[in-house]
Amino acid sequence: MSDHSSPLLIIAAGGTGGHMFPAQALAEVMLKQGWRVKLSTDARGARYATSFPKETEIIKIKSATFARGTLLAKLSVLPTIIMGVVHSVASMRRDSPSVVIGFGGYPTIPAMSAALILKKPRMLHEQNGVLGRVNQLFANRVHRLACGTWPTRVPAGVQAEHVGNPVRDAILQSSASIYKTPKQCLDTNQAITILVLGGSQGARILSQVVPEAIALLSAQLKNTVVVYQQARAEDKPAVEAFYKTHNIASDVQTFFDDVPMRLVTSQLVIARSGASTVADISVVGRPAIFIPLATAIRNEQEANAQGLVDAKAAQMIIERDFNATNLAERIEAILTKPDTAAKMAAAALSVAKPGAADELAKSVRELADLV
Repeated sequence: MSDHSSPLLIIAAGGTGGHMFPAQALAEVMLKQGWRVKLSTDARGARYATSFPKETEIIKIKSATFARGTLLAKLSVLPTIIMGVVHSVASMRRDSPSVVIGFGGYPTIPAMSAALILKKPRMLHEQNGVLGRVNQLFANRVHRLACGTWPTRVPAGVQAEHVGNPVRDAILQSSASIYKTPKQCLDTNQAITILVLGGSQGARILSQVVPEAIALLSAQLKNTVVVYQQARAEDKPAVEAFYKTHNIASDVQTFFDDVPMRLVTSQLVIARSGASTVADISVVGRPAIFIPLATAIRNEQEANAQGLVDAKAAQMIIERDFNATNLAERIEAILTKPDTAAKMAAAALSVAKPGAADELAKSVRELADLV
């Protein structure tokens, strides 16, 4: 049974890793500081919440989006959201939160709406360099707006604080881990590891281009690399077959549940530039080539990558320029030129914010005291 004398934080987060990972990081810190934590999400979001600390109470509340589905589905959106808000209001009346924080995604709408109706202290955390649609909706209706990427474009008149993107304990434990350079790998007869992360959507283009690019590398480099690649289930057999045909060492999976370990052992990361991915790479300190998701509505993935690109920690290839030849040239330059990879790894660490979860937790506690 929860001790209701402890302050309660309600975290509202949508059903993607990009929203859930920083939400999980905050939950880990707040629980250690003696708070109770409830996660308000929908059924899809709950599937991403399996790594949350076991003390986190998960409240599944129905929500919906106008962004997809049939006309019939769109007509049911408003009633679904209203029911979710009613459910959230009832829950908050039974167990009053000290603060409600939203991390974005449409499943956050019921909890943030209920907090607004009940006049609870409320804040948002935006992971990307551009506010998501739900966070835009609530940006001028909250007491605080914390941003993970800086600068973040916010509505006129809205003040924002830069706290960084909280990363999970597993990533923090790998923070600033020693980077083994490509030359050190060669000198000790170890493989040079390339980690390919596609994110929760849109990894198909990586499955098409990356294997071809690896095949174009110089024979010396190609024979020393091992590729760890995330691929969609429907793309996995073709990717595996390509690597096998070209005698390229690889491990292709639909999902890596040990990303922190794989980041630590990699010499180069090729990835989408979702906010959490960018934060993880910077905190661990690894060179990266980012391919922002072209279909991102607000072009937020380019904004996410820009900080590491400006710091010379990463390179960015926009999708229209993303082809095997271009990528092979970039990989070759990073992994074969003396000091390039090591300088990029150090530059990534220079812009990292490993204390982001603590800073966000401090902001939550301040808000609880202020309002």
